[in-house]
Amino acid sequence: MQVEVNRRGDAAVISVSGDVDLYTSPEVRKAITRMCKKKVPVIVINLAEVAYMDSSGVATLVEGLQLSGRYEGAFRIVGLQPAVREVFELARLDHVFAIFESEEQAVGG
Repeated sequence: MQVEVNRRGDAAVISVSGDVDLYTSPEVRKAITRMCKKKVPVIVINLAEVAYMDSSGVATLVEGLQLSGRYEGAFRIVGLQPAVREVFELARLDHVFAIFESEEQAVGG
């Protein structure tokens, strides 16, 4: 799994590739926490290269949403693959997170 952070104006795009599970989610958590400590106005999590995510990965994203909410930051998700989207829909998290189809929409929206 790889985690890459790029700044795009007021936004930080955290691109994740590979499976996000109990063993790899701490890396994602670290990147999200770092951006929240800097109070980045918009945090975009790009999951276009993630085919599998377990409950620990979902919990990491929920934690990121809560952390960014503490300073009124926007927390957005983009690029959900079908299997990951299904996890979000089953947990009804598709109604909790701001989910976008493209990174451009997420950064600007």
